Amino acid sequence: MKKIISKVVVGTLVVGSIGFVQAQKIDAKAKKILDDITANYNSKKNSYFKFAFGSGMNGAVSKTEPGIYYSAGNKYKLKIMETEQIFDGNKIYNINTEDMEVTVAKPNANSTMFSPINYLTTYRKDYNVVYGGKKAVDGVNADLIKLTPVKANGLKYIYLYVDSAKKQMLKLEQYGNNKDISVIAIKEYKENQQLDPNMFVFDKAKFKNYLVTEL
Repeated sequence: MKKIISKVVVGTLVVGSIGFVQAQKIDAKAKKILDDITANYNSKKNSYFKFAFGSGMNGAVSKTEPGIYYSAGNKYKLKIMETEQIFDGNKIYNINTEDMEVTVAKPNANSTMFSPINYLTTYRKDYNVVYGGKKAVDGVNADLIKLTPVKANGLKYIYLYVDSAKKQMLKLEQYGNNKDISVIAIKEYKENQQLDPNMFVFDKAKFKNYLVTEL
């Protein structure tokens, strides 16, 4: 499980801050779809979704784990089985209940926060963007958008599947140059809920017996 969550948080969904030399190409139709979805998410007080995270090699998912995700502004909370991650707007807290460990770190310029929707902002400077037509996703006639890195960052390409009518992300497929695959499929989505005021607060008192490491 530790390998899975590490891959989610650190490996598969990290997008580097890179200098570019190639001319970026963004398809107008794809841009309109992504901008509409971005505006929709940004207009909400908070968002919540259940998701399934799949991982594997050679284009085939071999393991899937359930998860939940809450976000409000730039803060978020992620849970996948024994692991919880909180970003309070300043620091990231990785909490592993199985090993009773907490790792605390500040985000840096070489990474973005975990989120299936992180590409809605990073595509503007990091990727070539092409509209790929329609494809059925769980009964929804989704729009497929392909993102290809402008410059090498360890990823081969990313597929985004979106419900343009609802202006929501449905699924993300990420393919690495090392032939690994990571998939996030959103199963349930809610917005503008009444959240606990301490939802995005790390309470040290709850983890007195944990090994806490600050990086």
